Amino acid sequence: MLASGSKGGSGGFMECGRTQVLKNEPREAKSEDKIAEVPEVLDHILLGCGDLESGIAWVEERTGVKAAFGGVHPGRGTQNALLSLGERHYLEIIAPDPQQSGDEHASRLQKMTAPQLIGWAIHPGNLQEFATRLARAGIATNNPTPGSRKRPDGITLQWTTLSLKNDGDGALPFCIEWGTGTVHPSADAPKGCALKKFWAESPKPDELTQRYAAMGLSVGVKTGEKVRLRAGIAGPKGEAEL
Repeated sequence: MLASGSKGGSGGFMECGRTQVLKNEPREAKSEDKIAEVPEVLDHILLGCGDLESGIAWVEERTGVKAAFGGVHPGRGTQNALLSLGERHYLEIIAPDPQQSGDEHASRLQKMTAPQLIGWAIHPGNLQEFATRLARAGIATNNPTPGSRKRPDGITLQWTTLSLKNDGDGALPFCIEWGTGTVHPSADAPKGCALKKFWAESPKPDELTQRYAAMGLSVGVKTGEKVRLRAGIAGPKGEAEL
């Protein structure tokens, strides 16, 4: 899902990185910090596309695993399909829902000519506490927003999201806290794939690295022509880069 208020549809970004839960104040990442291939608190990555079935086929062709339909987002004009990427990580393929009148985000998805990563989410724990810590670091956020989605089997998933007022053209994550009793999507989405690498690209890599550090995140960033997210996913067909 995309956080309410976030700017989905912008490019991707990053390179191999590690993300940490903030225990006290958001801190600046130190040069000696070890950067992991995948941020520990990465919850999910969003692959935007203009048509859901085409997006599912695109991912299956590259990984060898078919994502399962997740459901629709009432009032947002979008629908999704999910693929587990290991414990507490998953891929969300998100596209317009032709049965709904979409919002601005759905309109941007409809114009996409090829699938690409458009955002990512972290699970930092209590969102109210996290928002307070971000505020102390001078990072403005929107109010936490509750959300829900009914799965095809009738089970309702519940969550709360926290988005930044400035997400750096989609490079910075939104935050999610899953509702009590809600099964994390990675637990029952189709398995067989694993997230091996996650990184960002930016024409101003040092600036983006500093913005991650201000959030208490350690994420690798490569120099690129534009801001965009990248990921390496291992599956039955080998490793595919998104």
